[in-house]
Amino acid sequence: MAADSMEIDDSLYSRQRYVLGDSAMHQMAQSSVFLSGMGGLGIEIAKNIVLAGVKAVTLHDTKQCETLDLGSNFFIRKEDVLSQRKRVEAVCPRVAELNPYVHVDMSSSALDDNTDLSFLRKYQCVILTETRLRLQKRVNEFCHSQQPPIRFIGCDAYGICVRVFCDFGEEFEVSDPTGEEPKEIFIQSITQDNPGLVTCMDNQPHGLQTGQSVVFREVYGMVELNSTVRQVSVLSPHSFSIGDTSKLQPYAHGGYFVLVKTPKTYRFETIERQMCDPQVLTPDFSKPEAPLQIHAAMLALDTFQEQHSRLPNIGCLQDAEVLLKLTEEVNATLRNKAPLNAELVCCLSKTARGTLPPLTAAVGGLASQEALKAITGKFAPLQQWFYLDAIEVVRPLQSLSVEEFVPRGDRYDGLRACIGQSMCLELHKLRVFMVGCGAIGCEMLKNFALLGVGLTQSSGEVCITDPDLIEKSNLNRQFLFRPHHIQKPKSTTAAEATRDINPDLEVDAHLNKVCPATENIYSDTFYSRLNLVVTALDNVEARRYVDSRCVSNQRPLLDSGTMGTKGHTEIIVPNLTESYNSHRDPPEEEIPFCTLKSFPSVIEHTIQWARDKFENAFVHKPSMYNSFWQTHSSAEVVLQRLQTGESLEGSFQVIKLLSRRPSQWEQCIGLARLKFEKYFKRKALQLLHSFPLDTRLKDGSLFWQSPKRPPAPIDFDLKDSLKPTYILTHSLHVSFYQDLSEEAVTRILSDVPIPKYRPSEKCIETDDAAKKPDKMKIPLTSEEEREAITQLEQAIATDESLQMSPLQFEKDDDSNGHVDFVTSASALRARMYSIEPADRLKTKRIAGKIIPAIATATAAVAGLVALELIKVTGGYRFEAFKNCFFNLAIPVVVLTEPAPVKRTLIRDNINFSIWDFWTIFGHEDFTLSDFMNTVREKYGIEPTMVVHGVKMLYVPVMPGHSKRLKLTMQKLIKPSVGRRYVDLTVSFPPEADGDEDLPGPPVRYYFSREGETP
Repeated sequence: MAADSMEIDDSLYSRQRYVLGDSAMHQMAQSSVFLSGMGGLGIEIAKNIVLAGVKAVTLHDTKQCETLDLGSNFFIRKEDVLSQRKRVEAVCPRVAELNPYVHVDMSSSALDDNTDLSFLRKYQCVILTETRLRLQKRVNEFCHSQQPPIRFIGCDAYGICVRVFCDFGEEFEVSDPTGEEPKEIFIQSITQDNPGLVTCMDNQPHGLQTGQSVVFREVYGMVELNSTVRQVSVLSPHSFSIGDTSKLQPYAHGGYFVLVKTPKTYRFETIERQMCDPQVLTPDFSKPEAPLQIHAAMLALDTFQEQHSRLPNIGCLQDAEVLLKLTEEVNATLRNKAPLNAELVCCLSKTARGTLPPLTAAVGGLASQEALKAITGKFAPLQQWFYLDAIEVVRPLQSLSVEEFVPRGDRYDGLRACIGQSMCLELHKLRVFMVGCGAIGCEMLKNFALLGVGLTQSSGEVCITDPDLIEKSNLNRQFLFRPHHIQKPKSTTAAEATRDINPDLEVDAHLNKVCPATENIYSDTFYSRLNLVVTALDNVEARRYVDSRCVSNQRPLLDSGTMGTKGHTEIIVPNLTESYNSHRDPPEEEIPFCTLKSFPSVIEHTIQWARDKFENAFVHKPSMYNSFWQTHSSAEVVLQRLQTGESLEGSFQVIKLLSRRPSQWEQCIGLARLKFEKYFKRKALQLLHSFPLDTRLKDGSLFWQSPKRPPAPIDFDLKDSLKPTYILTHSLHVSFYQDLSEEAVTRILSDVPIPKYRPSEKCIETDDAAKKPDKMKIPLTSEEEREAITQLEQAIATDESLQMSPLQFEKDDDSNGHVDFVTSASALRARMYSIEPADRLKTKRIAGKIIPAIATATAAVAGLVALELIKVTGGYRFEAFKNCFFNLAIPVVVLTEPAPVKRTLIRDNINFSIWDFWTIFGHEDFTLSDFMNTVREKYGIEPTMVVHGVKMLYVPVMPGHSKRLKLTMQKLIKPSVGRRYVDLTVSFPPEADGDEDLPGPPVRYYFSREGETP
C-alpha cells in the first residue's frame, strides 16, 4: 500500500501528527531511507522510522543470524539461528509488519571499499550502523557531494559507548527548529520611544530570545504595529524592545503578539573534517569532558580494528593497554582535547565486543529522530556528534575476574561481556511489577526480554497490568501490537509478544487498575515479593499512588514519561533518593469561570467552553436525571410531595429536562437551533447590553480592552457549513441524520419558532476569582415551583420514560460526532469573539487532552530507564544513578543525579526520612491511651496529636477527645482491605516554645502481631 494513503487513515498516526505536523508527515510519505546493519542498534532505528511512516526503507545486512543476536535483536528468533538465515531475511518481514503503509525492502549485497555507491542516489537519507569508520567516511563523502546532498547518519555501539554522527549537507534548512507552538501573549503597554518598550500583561513571561521576531495584532492606538513583524531585543522575562516607535501614534490599549517562526539554515561538515575538531553535544554536565574523551577513545578503537582486524578481546588487559596508547595518539591530534580518561578507555576495551541493549535503545531513539529531521527539515538537527557512555553501569564490576565476562554460547553473551555472569543471574531472578502496557510499557518489555529479566527457571517474574484494550492509534508506537490485536487486552497481548522475543521469560499479565480499590490484589504481601516497580503510565495521579505504595513498602520505583519529543526518567531508591511525591509540579491553571462563560480571549477558552457544553448536555444532565429517579422512582409520589410544598433537591432541573427532552428527530433539530440562538446571538446581545462598547471601569479605562474581547452576534445561515454541523452534531444521533437530506433539514429549521430577544438585567460575573455556582443549591422561586408541578403533570399524562442515556466523550471514534460537536461549537464561539479558530485536529488534541507521542522518544526513555534497572539490581551507590530529561527536537539530553533523600531532625539522635516509619504492635484490647504511651516509651517523644489520613483521632483541645483515650484502636479505626495495619501521623511538641507541633514519621500500627488474628 502506498505511503501517501496514510492521510486516509489518520487514526494510525494521530498522536504522531501532533508532534510532526501535516507538512512533515507528507514529506515522510515521499521519502526513502537506506539503513545498513541489522544488529541491535540497526533494528532499533528500523523499528522507529518504519513506525513513523516513511515511504520506503531498504534494510541492508550481509551477516547470518547467530545466537549472540538473540540478546540484541528483538526480531531474530531461535529458529532463524538454527536455520542459519541471513539477518536481513529474518527481520525484513517482521519490520514490514509494523506499518502497512511503508514499503520495506532488503539487500544483502556487499557494501565495501569497492562498491559503486551510485545506487544510494535514490535515497533521501542513508544510515550506517556496524560499519567501519573508513567505509563511513567514503559513504559520507559521496552523500555530501550529491546535489541535493543525501543526508548521512553514522551510528556505532561498542559495549558501554555509543555515538551518532550527522551530516545533512552544506546548507540544511529547518522550517521549525523547536516544534513549540507559539503562544498569544497579551500586551500591557508599548512606549512611544526609540527603541519602543513592550511590556507583557500581568508580568506574563514572553519566552522570547533576542533576534527573534514577533507579529502584532489587535493593538489600539498604535495601530501601525498591527500585522507588522518586528525583531525583538529581550530586556527582561516580561519585556523587550522592538525598534523605533517614536513616530507612531500613542499606544491606547489591547493587542497581543505571537512569535514568528522563521526557517533556520544549518551547515554541516563531513566526518573527515569533523574528526579533529568535533562539534559535540554534552549530555552530562557532571562530566563535561566525557564526549571528547569518548570521541578520542572510539576513534582509537577504529584504529585498533584497522590494525588487528578485530575488536579488543573481552577483559584483556593487554588489548586495553594497546587501546590506551592509541587513544593518547588520537588525543594529540585533536584541536580541542580533553584529559585522557584511562578508566573509560579500559572499560571500552573490555566491553567493546559486548552489547548493552538499553543503551542501544536509547541512542537508537535519538538517531531515529535525526533521520526524521533529515527527511522533513522539522526540528533542529544534531550538530554533529552525540556520545553517551554507561561507565556507571560497569564501574563497580571491574574488580570481578575475567571468567565472569567470557562467552558461554547463549543469548546473553553480549550482555555478559559488559556486566558479567553474576549480574546476569541477578537480572534473571528479578521479580518486577510494571504498571501500564502502552508505548513505554512495550519498549520496557522488549528491554526485559533482551536483558533476561524475570526468567522462569530462575524463579523470576515480570508481572504487568493494564485495563485498556488495543486501539488503532496505539499501533504507531506500541510496537508489540499488530492490526489483528485491535480490541484485545494490552497486557495479555504484550505478554505473548514478549515471550516471542524471549520464551524463557515468566510474564504474568493482569487487566486491573492499580488503585485503592485493588489493594486486595496488590497488597503489601504482593509488594513484599517484588524487587522493583516500573511505571509506564500517562497520568500523574496514578504515578503518585504507585509511588506511595512503593514508599510504604520500601520498593525501588523506575518512572518515566514522554510528551512529543520530550522525555524524562526518575529513579527512586529506598533510603537514597526522594520519591515521586517529594516534589509536585505546579497545578495546571484553571480557566476562570467568568472567562469561560463570558470573556474568552484565546482559542483554548472556546474549546474548553465547547467541551463543557458537551459534558453538561450529554453527560452531567442525563446522569443527574437518572440519579434523581433512582432515588424517587415514582413521578406521582414526586408530584404529591411538590404539591404539598416539600422542597426536593434537583427536582426543578430534572423536571425541566423531562419536559423538554426531544422524542423525535425534528425536535432534536429544533432544540439545537434554539441553543444556537442562545449561545451565539443572544449571549452576545446580552453582554453588549450589560456592557456597551463605551463602558468604562472606575479608573476610567475601557471595560472592553485586552484581554477582554467584545462579542459580535452571529445570525443563523444554512449556507455556512459550520452552523448546520453544529445543529446536527448537537443531537449526537449520527445514525439518524445520515439519511436526512439538506432539504429536510432546511424545512425543519424554517419551522422552528425563534422567540424575540428581550434583554435581561441579570448580573454578569466579571470576577476572575468567582467560582461556578451550584445550580442544584439555588432555591426555586414560587413561579419556578408552579412551572415544575405543571411540567410534571404533563409528563405523567404522556407517560414519559424516566431514563436517559448519558454519553462519555470519545475522541477516537470519528463516527460518533463528539469531536465534530466540540469543533463546530468552539469555532462558532471563536468567530463570535474574533478569535482565530482551531482546526479539527487541534481541537481534538485540546478537548481530548491528548498527549502527543512519537516512537523515537518512547524508545529512548525506556532504554534509559532499563540502564538504571541494572544499577538498582546491583545495589549501586547513590552517585551511580542518573535521572534524565531530553528533548529530541532541539536536541538536548541532560543527565543528572537524583535528588538525595532529606532527613528531618526531631531532636538529638532522632531523625527520619520519607522512607522511615515507626512500628507499634497492638492487640484486641489495645486502647488509644496504650498507643500513645507506647510511642512515648519506645521513641522518646511526647505525642500531642494523632491523625489517620484526614481524620483527627486525638487532639487535646477538641471537646470529647479525652474520652477517646479509653477506646480501643479497633473501634476508632479500621485497616484497608488486605492490610493488617494503619499508618498514623503523630505530632510532637517542638523544642522552641511558641512553634507549632511537628509531625513525625508515619507510625505503623499493627492490630496484631505477625501470625495473630486481629
